Amino acid sequence: MELTWHGHSTWHVSVEDTELLIDPFFDNPLTSTDPADVDPDYVLLTHGHADHIGSVGEFADVPVAASPELAGYVEDEYGVEETIGFNLGGTVELGDAYVTKHRADHTNGFDTDYGNGAGMPSGFVISDTKPTQVSDEESTTFYHAGDTGLMTEMRDVIAPYLEPDAAAVPAGDHFTMGPMQAAIAVDWLDVDHAFPMHYDTFGPIEIDVDDFVDEVKGTGSDADVHVLDGDETFELSEGY
Repeated sequence: MELTWHGHSTWHVSVEDTELLIDPFFDNPLTSTDPADVDPDYVLLTHGHADHIGSVGEFADVPVAASPELAGYVEDEYGVEETIGFNLGGTVELGDAYVTKHRADHTNGFDTDYGNGAGMPSGFVISDTKPTQVSDEESTTFYHAGDTGLMTEMRDVIAPYLEPDAAAVPAGDHFTMGPMQAAIAVDWLDVDHAFPMHYDTFGPIEIDVDDFVDEVKGTGSDADVHVLDGDETFELSEGY
């Protein structure tokens, strides 16, 4: 599994022969990638805020997986041709990837024909095997936490049952967790690899990212923290 961070919360995830693009927002200062140079098989949207769907119109011919309300919104407002509406707790098979939608503690409000808001904000747990109650040490699993505050479901549900090997967590504070709570999330998730995201895009979320590294160490977590440069790729493999 290859994980490429394009700044903010935008990730390109390769699962065998399937390319997933999460929260396309290429109008951020940490990427130099032209959306035209990205060729995903599917686009995933955690929620409807502009800094997470701003570039979705560049991929109007690509199937978009999101909450049913947000799926309808991007069809109408961005010309997306095909959508896959699914909801919290649901797992969809997208090519070689299994994507499980899990809640995020955040907001998602705007007035549309689909109601007041775009459905519950979420994160995605992406694996190369279907999640079951039986632990699968051979699977490779990445958790994109979306925009969220700290929540005990990370410790009580995601870690023991969905078993992520790596997690990208928002660390920019103000609108999401800051370094301290993001570090606790990493500890609760019991992952081997952690990546900060959703920071340094604009003024209110500018941080010293070393604070996040230090806070993870302070929890006693064994996770390796990887502070990626924009457009940098990390190879996540079973047993890494």
